[in-house]
Amino acid sequence: MARLSAAGLSVPTGTPLPDYSSISTALTDEAGLVPAPGEELRVTPLVSVEDIVSQGQPLLELRAAPEIRLVAPMAGRVAAIELKPGRSLTQLVLFREETGERHVFAGPAGNADDMRALLQASGLWHRLRSRPFGHMPRPTETPSAIVIMAADSRPGAPAPTEALKGREAALARGLEALSLLTEDKLFFCEPHKARIGVDLPAEIIRVPVGRLHPLGLAGLQVHRLCPASIEKRVWDMHAEDVADLGELIETGMLPETRLVTVTGPALNSQRVVRTQPGADMRGLCFGHVRPGPHHVIAGSHIDGHAGHWLGPRDRQVTVLSHGAGQRRGHWFSAALTRAARPLPIIPTSALEQALGGDIPAAALVRALSSGDQESAVRLGALSLIEEDLALADYITAAEPSLSAQLRGILNRIEKEEVPA
Repeated sequence: MARLSAAGLSVPTGTPLPDYSSISTALTDEAGLVPAPGEELRVTPLVSVEDIVSQGQPLLELRAAPEIRLVAPMAGRVAAIELKPGRSLTQLVLFREETGERHVFAGPAGNADDMRALLQASGLWHRLRSRPFGHMPRPTETPSAIVIMAADSRPGAPAPTEALKGREAALARGLEALSLLTEDKLFFCEPHKARIGVDLPAEIIRVPVGRLHPLGLAGLQVHRLCPASIEKRVWDMHAEDVADLGELIETGMLPETRLVTVTGPALNSQRVVRTQPGADMRGLCFGHVRPGPHHVIAGSHIDGHAGHWLGPRDRQVTVLSHGAGQRRGHWFSAALTRAARPLPIIPTSALEQALGGDIPAAALVRALSSGDQESAVRLGALSLIEEDLALADYITAAEPSLSAQLRGILNRIEKEEVPA
């Protein structure tokens, strides 16, 4: 068993912890298919506006890889298909129709090729993330390792252990199927004090994860367990999505809901619900928001992003009062902000903890701020994406943010070293 890291920080939320004793089902009347933040999806529609579609039915295919499909999160009517120039997806919107119809996919996967085809046809391929760079894997990509996250340390995030209750058999089936796709290791990361009751094959390595943030992020675990490189791709996937895969193999149908928390200081009460992927975030908040201006983000208050629909990997909605999370003004801060150089970052113990304790904070900050690609790669930048540095940005208020500097370096490396 891998060692347990004691690093990380406890991040206050200003709200009570989610109550898992009263999980309700909350299906929104509208749902949308959208790219993940920073992702570009050039697609070909397989349906037209006003078509009635079944839950799980393929709606879009990638132009460069038609075998990769995006599917309907619920049964409904296609209300809009919005594409930017180059057929780049903005959003596909569905209105819910109570048809009860669910799309059935052909036969269980029996080998690696069947497994890959099923993931790509069912839309689950879009829930995989490949490092370096954090994109959806290429159609023929083979990972050197896969990291499954059954832990999530983001403040207010739903506990994967709760999402997996009663689904242990489906989880084991999904893990066994995913193990067909990797050349080497499959790591199963779970809370060290809440071991999930599932028997795993000997080749799957259980990894205990501490409760403090950011230890429950895939990037920190990839850096510790199986660092990514240009030659060695590493995938990560949420354990609930793996259970969805196991259920798909068993029944031929995708599950209809996922576990989502709806939290934040602008709410009257915190909620834990089961809702469809791509749910309308405002619909999930309706009737629970306090009077006054507010804004809704997907994710936590430290790494969330604005949007209308839950994204392919989003499991958290946070509702903030207007102005919440903004830095208080100060003349010295304003002077530094207007200076020719970026704001200085002072390496502290808190910054070391915000990077999980395994990454030298001072060295990484220096490499990112100077654009030193070679040093950044040596320090583990290829295993990380923006969310992995969000806590460091939160405690330093860096401008430009460390996460933006990381993305700039990753984009340059990808352009220079990865064949088109």
